[in-house]
Amino acid sequence: MNENLLSMEGRVAVVTGAGQGVGRAVALHFATHGAHAVVVNDYYGDRAASVAEEVRAHGVEALPLAFDVTDHDQVAGAFARVQEEYGQLHVLVNNAGNAGPGGQAGFSDFWSEGPKDWDRWLGTNLYGVLNCVRHGVPLMREHGSGRVITVISDAGRQGEPGLEVYSAAKAGAAGFMRAVARSSGRYGITANAVSIGATRTPFVADLLDNAAAAKEQLKRYMIRRFGEPEDIANMILFLGSGASSWVTGQTIPVNGGYSVAL
Repeated sequence: MNENLLSMEGRVAVVTGAGQGVGRAVALHFATHGAHAVVVNDYYGDRAASVAEEVRAHGVEALPLAFDVTDHDQVAGAFARVQEEYGQLHVLVNNAGNAGPGGQAGFSDFWSEGPKDWDRWLGTNLYGVLNCVRHGVPLMREHGSGRVITVISDAGRQGEPGLEVYSAAKAGAAGFMRAVARSSGRYGITANAVSIGATRTPFVADLLDNAAAAKEQLKRYMIRRFGEPEDIANMILFLGSGASSWVTGQTIPVNGGYSVAL
């Protein structure tokens, strides 16, 4: 009974979009819970390298890999590198999202947009997840176990006006996780989504720092504060550890009561 159920000992994890925000918090949570190695992905190499140094400070191996999750060939090369370096993969966290690198938070008018406007949301939030799972899960199958965790948004669970395409992409990613759970369970692989509310990350910092707007937004939350990256990382740590071995195919809200689920 003294076993640490949240231990990541011996596990190799890939975390996408880990150069800041939630991804950084996840990488550091894995490191402080004894992971063997954390592969830190970011579109920007300097951000990936900086977080990798933080991971190493905890005595854990780290491999910074700069690649664009929407580029299938880059993703294939990155996971080939993971296999070359470590020979296996235990945990994949699909965290890269929002409007992609350099994208800005904010609502838009779907009715005046077209496919070129939609690509920035669909690329990172849906195709990026497809690409990483396509190349990550086969490495898990080789040793008969694994954890796939995809960060979505409550916009994907209940819809958000002004974020129609983002909502669609996140809902699609959650549906994809359910399908992967069904197809990969026989290999000892679980697949889940974590649905988050407004979380204090660089992407939405300007919005949350607007006192009037923040006050109005918080009226929608049972717990009257915005999320912190560590709040999300706590759930992802659970899902990446042995403690979650019988949890799969689920979308789990971590949202301060913004919405509720049966």
